[in-house]
Amino acid sequence: MNNPTPEEPYPLTKEGTRNIVIGYKVDLVKVQRAKELRQQMTPEEKILWQHLRANRLNGFHFRRQQIINGFIADFYCHATALVIEVDGKIHEQQAEYDAERDKVLLARGLRLLRIKNEEVRHELDKVLMRISTACSQQT
Repeated sequence: MNNPTPEEPYPLTKEGTRNIVIGYKVDLVKVQRAKELRQQMTPEEKILWQHLRANRLNGFHFRRQQIINGFIADFYCHATALVIEVDGKIHEQQAEYDAERDKVLLARGLRLLRIKNEEVRHELDKVLMRISTACSQQT
């Protein structure tokens, strides 16, 4: 007998939000912030998202503005444990925050790929190749 596909792919927390990281309680303030970030993506994030969404990059499924351990990742591919950060000028000012965040994500067994805004604007093909290669190395 086949196991039925669950209607809810991610368990619901008491507040009714789904967790992609099982066993981690999602802060509703972070959920709201992630929604805002999805609505206010940078031009570079929008460009990259057009190539990642709907499994367009070699069939890999990406999420945008994904909450992981209290941090919001620009893009996340669960199947390959890959977090992609598109770094703009703000990241120059928050080096300590980024270092702590990287430490936490790496401790979860996730891999990080940092891409500069300029790379997305001027070298998109190379960026997509780097992402594809990183995803393929994990699977």
